[in-house]
Amino acid sequence: MRSRLLPLLIVLMAAVLLTLGFPLAISVAAAEQQRLVIDRIDDTARFAALAQSITDTSPDSEERRRTLQTDLELYASVYDIRAGVFFRDDRALAKAPGFWTLPAEGEGRTAFNEALLGRRSHDPPQVWPWRDGRVVVASPVVRDGDVVAVVVLDSPTGEMRSRTLRTWLFIGLGEALALLVAVGAAVRLTGWVLLPVRTLDAATHDIAGGRMRSRVAASAGPPELRRLARSFNEMADNVEDVLEQQRAFVADASHQLRNPLAALLLRIELLALELPEDSEEIAAVRTEGKRLARVLDDLLDLALAEHAEADLQLIDIVPLAAERVASWRPMAEREGVHLTLDGAPAATAWADPVALSSALDAVIDNALKFTPAGEDVVVTVAAGALVATVVVADRGPGLTEAELERVGDRFWRSTRHQNVSGSGLGLSISRVLLAAGGGSIAYEHHAPHGLRVTVSVPRDLPGS
Repeated sequence: MRSRLLPLLIVLMAAVLLTLGFPLAISVAAAEQQRLVIDRIDDTARFAALAQSITDTSPDSEERRRTLQTDLELYASVYDIRAGVFFRDDRALAKAPGFWTLPAEGEGRTAFNEALLGRRSHDPPQVWPWRDGRVVVASPVVRDGDVVAVVVLDSPTGEMRSRTLRTWLFIGLGEALALLVAVGAAVRLTGWVLLPVRTLDAATHDIAGGRMRSRVAASAGPPELRRLARSFNEMADNVEDVLEQQRAFVADASHQLRNPLAALLLRIELLALELPEDSEEIAAVRTEGKRLARVLDDLLDLALAEHAEADLQLIDIVPLAAERVASWRPMAEREGVHLTLDGAPAATAWADPVALSSALDAVIDNALKFTPAGEDVVVTVAAGALVATVVVADRGPGLTEAELERVGDRFWRSTRHQNVSGSGLGLSISRVLLAAGGGSIAYEHHAPHGLRVTVSVPRDLPGS
């Protein structure tokens, strides 16, 4: 979520900075040019005042014209600005430099025509820093209410564009600095907002993995998320209480029913003394009673397994698997099944030795029950990058696809195997014991017939 939220915040803040930066840059360029135009207008007004007193009939006009010419030449040499006073018919009263002439078109002609109408130049086209343009300003020379000449100043814009560029550079640096600050603020903001979400996600995964005591620390983040964390903790407490009540009920019920059942079985045995020894009804009652006692024992084991915490240890599972195979080999020989151990010579993993032994016992027991005489049951140990596995492959009848989806469910037994002893809880207990330590159990077909059961335990400490 952070990888999606953080770019969105950065893009939005960058858009805001650019939205503010572009108008600021444009206004800076316009202000620089406006300052130049105002300065040139003041100069044209001064030259217009000098040219106003020059007439063709006045005796001292020639002297005044030479003075105006000298001022224009000095002005042009100092500021590198083309300056001139032109009559209405484009004749030059005075100009500097001498080779300069009034253009026939363009910005200079436009400014000249505006001045002939009695208007000063006030808004010439904007010159941008990347374009080598010039600013032309014109001011009318008015005598007796008539425009008799026009003062035209054609200014270079290099210095103005340099100032604009420098200002733009400072604006860009400021924008970049503001963007860096915004990115830092966005990182802190997203971390602050998403911290309860991350802790909530971690607690949810812990609870989904069976660690029911995991809770969310509701001490950081927005008030809404802190309230959500508190609500989640309350929900987890209620769920844990309900599960604990269910476990306690199953354990208590299993324990309390064992004594009446034992008394009932004893009465059946006493009753059997009064009946013929080959009575089928007594044999059936004995079988069902023993089966009910086994179910109660398995229920009690399941309740204890769901309540107990795993005692994880870093162990070599090869000797443990070899020990379980050796323990079941006498039964395999009695049934005529070949039970063998194969695989890696060593495989270290984190597991609860008691839980793993119980799971292997349940799996090997099932494999021996359903494997015909003369077939093989192979136990293979392997060490992968993330998990170590113990695979028990038999050559029994196997399971259908529908049965594979249900194997391991509590009290479930295939309709084809109802005559085989068992309560249907052994694999469920194994799954619960393995899950408490981060392990798992999986089932698949073993071609051409049979079942492969894979018991997996992590090679790294869960939660590290």
